[in-house]
Parts: sequence; C-alpha cells; structure tokens
Amino acid sequence: MNIKVFDSELKVMEVLWREGEMTASNIAKILNEEVGWNANTTYTIIKKLVAKGAIERREPKFICVALITKEQVQKQEVKELDDKLFAGSTDLFLSAFLDGKKLSKKEIKRMKELVDLLDDGDAS
Repeated sequence: MNIKVFDSELKVMEVLWREGEMTASNIAKILNEEVGWNANTTYTIIKKLVAKGAIERREPKFICVALITKEQVQKQEVKELDDKLFAGSTDLFLSAFLDGKKLSKKEIKRMKELVDLLDDGDAS
C-alpha cells in the first residue's frame, strides 16, 4: 500500500474505521458534528479518497467502504517519518521517540517481547 492520506482525509477514514461502512451522507453528518464541516467539504474529501483507492463507493446510496486499514496508514506514516528525519535509522528514530518518556513496566516488557520476535525472525 502506498496511498498518502492527508490530515483532512484521515478524519473521514477515522469515521469509517470506527463506524464501519456507511453512506456518505452519514459520514457528512458525523463530521459536521465532530469538526463542523459542511456536507460539500466531506463529499469532496470522500471523492479524493475514492480516486486514491482508499475508499470504495458502492451503490445504492453512495455507501463508503474503507479499502485500507488504520494499521496500514500508521505503518506507512511511521516509515515516512523514519526515512525523512532519521535516514531510515530505526535506533535513532526510537531513541528520539522515547526520549523523555516514562514507560511503565508493562510497556517495557511488551517492547522487549517485540524485539525478541524481531530477533527470532532474523535467526531463521
């Protein structure tokens, strides 16, 4: 997946990820309540997402279905940030990300488990 989703487009995607497939008019109602957008703004952004292949439009009633997952977008955004600011250096990225953060023992344990999984993957 190599679909760039901008901040305004993420608002539409967040609604679909949270609520599941729904009509464009229902998305417009939700975004009007949440961020104050008028329907035309929402419809314009939905059309851009359809053109990018992030959303599928189904008839009848202009049903919108997310074709990309939140996890896919998160991974792509993190990779772009890592490449852009840290030249792909994961250790520098993580060092900057964790700088000044207070992690719980549970979070530290989970991170160690993730590193162990990565390490096991290299051994095979």
